[in-house]
Amino acid sequence: MIRIEYTTQRLSLRFFMVMLVLFFVQTGLGLLLSAQHIDPTLLAGTLSFNVIRTQHLNLAIFWVLSGFIGTILFVGPLLSKRELAAPWLIKFLFYALLAVVVWNLATQMLAQKGIAGWWMGQPLLQEGLEYLEAGRIADVIILIGFAILCYVVLRTFPPLSQWNEIHWGLGLGVLALTAVWVFGMFFVERLDLQEYFRWYVVHYWVEGVWEVIHISLVGFLLVLMFKADVKSVGYAVFWGISLVWLSGLLGNAHHYFWIGTPEFWQFWGSLFSALEPLPLIFCFWHIYLDAHEDGKPISNMPAFAFLLGSVVLEQVGAGILGFTMTFALTNVWSHGTWVTASHAHLALFGTFGMLGLSAAYYAVPIMRGAEHFDQRAGKLAFWLVFTGMLGLGFAFAIGGTIQIFVYRTLGLDWFGGDVAPAMQITKIMVPIFGFVFAVGVCLLVFDLLTLGHRRSVVSNVPATMMAVSGAPTRWEYWLTGWETGLWLLAMWVFGGIITLGLLSFNLSTVQQGSSIFPYMMAGVGYPGLLLVTLFFVWRFLSSLEARSRASFLPLPAAVASPAGAA
Repeated sequence: MIRIEYTTQRLSLRFFMVMLVLFFVQTGLGLLLSAQHIDPTLLAGTLSFNVIRTQHLNLAIFWVLSGFIGTILFVGPLLSKRELAAPWLIKFLFYALLAVVVWNLATQMLAQKGIAGWWMGQPLLQEGLEYLEAGRIADVIILIGFAILCYVVLRTFPPLSQWNEIHWGLGLGVLALTAVWVFGMFFVERLDLQEYFRWYVVHYWVEGVWEVIHISLVGFLLVLMFKADVKSVGYAVFWGISLVWLSGLLGNAHHYFWIGTPEFWQFWGSLFSALEPLPLIFCFWHIYLDAHEDGKPISNMPAFAFLLGSVVLEQVGAGILGFTMTFALTNVWSHGTWVTASHAHLALFGTFGMLGLSAAYYAVPIMRGAEHFDQRAGKLAFWLVFTGMLGLGFAFAIGGTIQIFVYRTLGLDWFGGDVAPAMQITKIMVPIFGFVFAVGVCLLVFDLLTLGHRRSVVSNVPATMMAVSGAPTRWEYWLTGWETGLWLLAMWVFGGIITLGLLSFNLSTVQQGSSIFPYMMAGVGYPGLLLVTLFFVWRFLSSLEARSRASFLPLPAAVASPAGAA
């Protein structure tokens, strides 16, 4: 583990701390929402469902952005080999972030009373557009904040002639982060035109721009954790970003299907969006290759576990579950249902949230001088949030399948109507898995907030080495490329089964009341996909844990030597 090299890296600590607090609050609101799903009268009129849902979504964006900013500020000096430019602007950015969060929390409550704060044709307090509820004043402050981040990053970076692929990825990412946000400031009366601009922000911004930043940060964290070759990682970052934009710019058109846009988007959107998982597969493979490059023990297992979780859930939530509903013939039934909620929870938290948590587990111990910290709480927290999120994904997916079937048998061409009784069991499953997730969140928030301030397990032996003992099992043997490929193939096979289930909703027999095929496909596909994901991550981390033991105990040749790796 490296030591802090540049004093301005410490400015990232406050963003990580805010990230944890917002994450904790957002999780609490999620639990409240799950209770309101079961009893819609709970706190109605005081904390109504639609307002809490908005706060839950907006806080998800804010804490993920806080993690991104913290990570960029921590790695920026390491990438540039000099201090961050304009530290005073970073301090201003921090207070601007706090102001926007407080403003947003306060003004969304006005939506319950229908108050938008109109002035000269602009909604100053809140807009009421789903996912873009913040009013114009908050929009402007956010734009200024992104411009500051962009300025600091580009001023900190060396001259263009010295940039590598990671510089280019982060540089383009923060530029696009600022530019694409401008589309969120359009407010026009024509609903279809407004939807274009809204989708630019909701999807080009999140799926295109955030993805570029994600790939770049994953690449540099791999360099830091494994001392991986920058050129090799840069090569992966270059192709990852290229594929994201080549497939994503037209692929995002699958969000145009049902907003009054021309019919040709149904074909082109389906075609190009089906290619969007390619860069995610690329990223998936690279974390395997870098983690198995030298075969040495991993000094900070919580940081790597969250990084692995980020890349794997990106593959599952964004890649596979996104693929299942990307075609017009599947999207027509899944769009806006709980099936979408399953995809969104796994993709947003997994891809972007877990990256911020990984960076925090890497950076906070360094900044607090607690390199040999007790890692047991962090590892337990990872398994709780990872398992809890997979469970939430399962509950939402099965609930959504029931939801769509009831819609179809009611003869509705689009979703609507009251189907709550049919979904009651899955509505109960959501708070159960949500509770597991929340326990993990409490544990990791406490661990990171107090890390370095508690009496730690100090030893010359890293904590990862202390946590394991005894002979390795077959589950802990060296993970080869062939085996990794089989796990990935199994995930996509179950993804194909889920896709067939969604396609079957187009059959007239399903509309007439036959639930056998869609229920069978969902009943096999979703549990299969999520269990394979769980066991793959368990297998991956177990094989890495065994490296620590390799320093103390004789191991079989397949474990002791990385030579068998693909």
